[in-house]
Amino acid sequence: MKKKFLTLISLLMVSVMLFAACSPTKPAEDQKTEVADDKSGEVKEETKEEPKEEPKEEKKKTEDEAKLNFEGRTLNVVATSESYVPLFEKFTEKTGAKVEFLSMSSGEVLSRVKAEGGKPMADLWFGGGLDAFIQAKNDDLLEAYKSPNAEDIDAKFKDADGYWYSKGITVVGLLVNNDVLEEKGLEAPKGWKDLADPKYKDEVIMSSPAISGTNYAALKGWLDLWGEEEGWKFFTELNENITAYGKRGKDPFEKTIAKEFAIGIIPADKSAHDAMKEENVTLIFPEEGIPWVPEGVAIFKGSDNVDIASAFIDFMYEPESQKMIAEIDGKDTNQLVKPGAEGFDLGLDPSKLIDEDLSTFGSAREAILEKFQSIAGDK
Repeated sequence: MKKKFLTLISLLMVSVMLFAACSPTKPAEDQKTEVADDKSGEVKEETKEEPKEEPKEEKKKTEDEAKLNFEGRTLNVVATSESYVPLFEKFTEKTGAKVEFLSMSSGEVLSRVKAEGGKPMADLWFGGGLDAFIQAKNDDLLEAYKSPNAEDIDAKFKDADGYWYSKGITVVGLLVNNDVLEEKGLEAPKGWKDLADPKYKDEVIMSSPAISGTNYAALKGWLDLWGEEEGWKFFTELNENITAYGKRGKDPFEKTIAKEFAIGIIPADKSAHDAMKEENVTLIFPEEGIPWVPEGVAIFKGSDNVDIASAFIDFMYEPESQKMIAEIDGKDTNQLVKPGAEGFDLGLDPSKLIDEDLSTFGSAREAILEKFQSIAGDK
């Protein structure tokens, strides 16, 4: 009997413990204690506040800021121009990462990395025609990264797998030197096909599309606009008016300003509009349509600082960074790819942009350049 009684008591105690364990947890409350006043002896009730947890959003912000602390490390960048230094200085200010800068055209970058067996020449590749970036992805030279700040970017301005992003688009136009035209007794061209007229022989300059993303965009745009047969026929005729192809992307702009040529095929940005205020030159958007190309940004595969390069891509799409890019590149609002970002009002009509096939920008690059070389020869 006694044994049954003890067993019953034990079961009862276990049930009480289980009930207590399963009861809803009562929210933490401030602790209340009774304290006697030293002078009056009156007993008062004091409330001691419990420490409160940091809100989740604030905690995440703190964690994110900690991730951006790259003090003591260096991001190596290859870019099309040193004009981007202020943008990278802003990144340094925010993250502590030093930036080493190398200026090189997109075609040169691709050639050098391939020649060195895919060895990364930097951590980040910033700017230049998208054709080189697509080709680099196809050659397994890039590192994938999905930036949360690029989720609202149109699909045609970013790689679906995160291998490259666009920071904006370059549009192609003509810069004509009115002094040279007047001296030669020539009128300004209105469209691309005017450039093939023999009267402009030796007066047109474009850079080699093998090194210049802008001039590759022009050539690809003509092929997309008129088709392979008519496009190459036009280029063959244009080639007769070109004495030599520029070895730098800036050659057509600088040599037309310097009156070495009457007509240059250039990236049509604010610098061309500024030149019109200082020199007797005119920017023309050809009547048949405007070639264009997205400007790439990517991380080199196997680089030492993938985390810093990834953080820069996030930084690039922040509003303040977009504003700096628009100012440095001299871009019209219609040349920016981030929704809501604003640039200059340069009068660019987006309806005039050629309907280009971006899917073949990289895959057709080698074939197009081989054909170009067979026509241009050693010019």
